[in-house]
Amino acid sequence: MQVSTERLFDHARTHHAWQNRPVDDDTLHRLYDLMKWGPTSANCCPARILFVKSAEAKARLLPCLMEGNRAQTAAAPVTAIIGMDMAFYDQLPRLFPHNPDARNWFAGQPEVIQTTALRNSSLQGGYFIVAARALGLDCGPMSGFDAAAVDAAFWAGTTVRTNFLCNLGYGDPAGLHPRGPRLAFDEACRIV
Repeated sequence: MQVSTERLFDHARTHHAWQNRPVDDDTLHRLYDLMKWGPTSANCCPARILFVKSAEAKARLLPCLMEGNRAQTAAAPVTAIIGMDMAFYDQLPRLFPHNPDARNWFAGQPEVIQTTALRNSSLQGGYFIVAARALGLDCGPMSGFDAAAVDAAFWAGTTVRTNFLCNLGYGDPAGLHPRGPRLAFDEACRIV
């Protein structure tokens, strides 16, 4: 599969309005199978994803959102809850086998666990968005929700906590806002 940078970046937009067109489960499997290959520190792979599709699951999610995010999420064919497993380090013997001591870098160190889980699940969330776009999906990543409420509704009894949400589907271009500006290279970057 060859995908242009125009599809991934230049013409890609954050969508808030959605076509009434479903996203099949095979596409969600393919999305994960692409994004999982993005690099994370020590191959820690803390992201966990819940694909919210059913009416029952959407009904549990919507009250957790700020009012301004409810309509777009209700209309989206899928909402992905990008979580971070706070016990990701338990998988390191399998994911980072060339260093048998890697689990001990994190065990019993909550600040290191939190920083690593947030940083790397956010990286994986970026790969998720790029993979979704590569497969022809549109994305609507968002904050604007009560993370504790989402955790209670979807991750209760687990070590996973919510990082961010991302609506997925086929965007309705009629619902796009004008594209926001970005900082120029010289405003955001330096070469030293």
